[in-house]
Amino acid sequence: MQTQNQKILFEQLVQQNKGLFFKVAKMYCRNEDDRQDLLQEIVIQVWQHFPKYNPQFALSTWLYRIALNVAISFHRKKVVREGNLISLNEDFYQLPALESSEKEQQLSLLEKFIDELKELDKALILLYLEDKSQTEIADILGLSVSNVSTKVGRIKEKLRQRFSKQNL
Repeated sequence: MQTQNQKILFEQLVQQNKGLFFKVAKMYCRNEDDRQDLLQEIVIQVWQHFPKYNPQFALSTWLYRIALNVAISFHRKKVVREGNLISLNEDFYQLPALESSEKEQQLSLLEKFIDELKELDKALILLYLEDKSQTEIADILGLSVSNVSTKVGRIKEKLRQRFSKQNL
């Protein structure tokens, strides 16, 4: 049972870390409705685990671990649910985009390429782009530091190759 003090602390925690939750949700969900569902699920899981938080560990590590685990599970369930659906060509139902700068186009391409990565690779690159140290990433994802280093290098190379193919 949560006390009033715990509720206040939890509200402050969510407010102070909502950016972290939004980044994770955006990485795993392109659709706004799905993103909102995922955000809600992340907050619920943080609330349920809040009394068990051990202050001995970094709060951001604990929050990333919960948010990424929820996002990966959510993404897997969504893939299974949508596995039987036939999707239309995106160009068919999207309005033409306004001209954007080259940097915005590159960022959009990067998001697209990251979206195509496996769940764990998405989590790794998200944490890497957040300037988390390899030790922090290892703690959050439960990997060895050397495994993080190897995987990040491979992901960066894969993204580089995708960009070079795009520019041909």
